[in-house]
Amino acid sequence: MNSKMSQLLEDRKNVHVLYSYNEVEHYIKQVLGFIEDGIASGDYVILIENDRLYPIIDRELSKRLTKEQMEFIHFVNSMDFYWSSGSYHPPAIAEYFNKTVQPYVENKVSFRSWAHVEWASMEEPLHIIADFENIVDEAVNELSFPLICAYEGKRMPDYLKTILLETHPYVLMEDDFIISEKYQPSNV
Repeated sequence: MNSKMSQLLEDRKNVHVLYSYNEVEHYIKQVLGFIEDGIASGDYVILIENDRLYPIIDRELSKRLTKEQMEFIHFVNSMDFYWSSGSYHPPAIAEYFNKTVQPYVENKVSFRSWAHVEWASMEEPLHIIADFENIVDEAVNELSFPLICAYEGKRMPDYLKTILLETHPYVLMEDDFIISEKYQPSNV
């Protein structure tokens, strides 16, 4: 994982990062590093991922981690997560997320989360992503945990890129890590 970002995650817990990726190989490299760094730091990792990539990630992690370390990973199917109400509905997604993290919060267990955000087409009402990302940004600060939201760069229209830069204080683009100058803290 990017050393600047690893350092930030060590220094602070409430870190909300936009990861714009272009190649699946880079994506997998980043998610593996995030999980390995998290487990090495004693964090549980909530991995919100699709059914296509999770087996690849799981296989690679099985080669790198012990059976005990693998128990620190909580897999959440991204389709179940984002479409739990039958559509991309931010309050339902937030409720699903709160139920997922509740045991960690109640037991004061350190955790981090990686969320792969995908949608079927660009016909989706992308403005609701801003609502969701604002809710998430508030949760990251309130619950004090690191979260990376991964979006495929070439599938992001300029309108969505602007929304995401406004709702994420940090941005990871392949191997570069920056502070978003467009970030606007949520008032949720």
